[in-house]
Parts: sequence; structure tokens; C-alpha cells
Amino acid sequence: MRIRLFPVLALFLCALSTNVFAGDKHIMTYTSKQDFDFIKSAINEAIIEKGLVINTTSHIGDMLERTGSVVAGAKPIFIKAESYEFCSATVSRLTMEADPHNIVFCPYIISVYVLPKEPNKTYISFRKPDAASATSASKAALKEVEKLLRSIVEQAIQ
Repeated sequence: MRIRLFPVLALFLCALSTNVFAGDKHIMTYTSKQDFDFIKSAINEAIIEKGLVINTTSHIGDMLERTGSVVAGAKPIFIKAESYEFCSATVSRLTMEADPHNIVFCPYIISVYVLPKEPNKTYISFRKPDAASATSASKAALKEVEKLLRSIVEQAIQ
């Protein structure tokens, strides 16, 4: 039975159209072949299913398109781009009890965007909460923030 399931499982995993890579040590980026609107809705649903509230939706792509000719240039940066800002009272309290200066990591932001040169790929990114000089308690608390962000994105792209 296990031998027969392996090819099915392998096909299923290959069919998943997502990829994850760390943009750098401060940014976590996932990609999906699902379209922007699907991923946007899935991210919003995943946040809400965690019992969290989206405070702000930033329409970054629209703003850059609208202001492009007025500022440095009109070169398109994104086809679509939005960021969703939210917080978790439980996780935030944990991080700020460990170190009140961790206030800078709240609220959390997940960005969803499509680049002009890759119109069939949707990116999903967030900043990794990392404090190099943090105490071990603070680092552990910040890992919980990253765990929350990862779980939201991974739920959305599955």
C-alpha cells in the first residue's frame, strides 16, 4: 500500500504550485501559481480563521501606479500589490512581556503581490521578527510571531 501511495503523493506534491524561499535573513517569501485574487482571499480568510482582525489593507500597488508619473517615474513596479496589517493580542503580549521594546514588531504585515515580469506568479511575503540583541525569552517570543505568520501563509497557499 505504501509503495502505491508514493507515486500519488509525489504527483500531488509536484502539483502544488507553491514555493518558499527566504529573500534574506529579514524577509520570508513564498510564491504561488494561484492568481492574486485567490491568494488575497485565502490570506484574509486564514487571518480571520485565527481569530484575528485585519486593521488595515494597504493598496500599495494602486498608490504606486497612481503616483508614478508625479514622482521618480512611471515604470510599473507591480501588477497588483496589497499588504494586510493585523495583530494578535496573545502573541503580542507574549513578545512585549519578554521585552517591551518588541512593540516595534506589532502590528504584523503580510504582503501579496505580482510582478510585471512574472504575471503568472503571486508572491506572499512578511518580515521575520528578529532582534539580534534580544534575550533568550524575547527570541523565543519572536519565534512565536514568525510561527503565526508562517501558519497563516501556509494555510492560505495549501
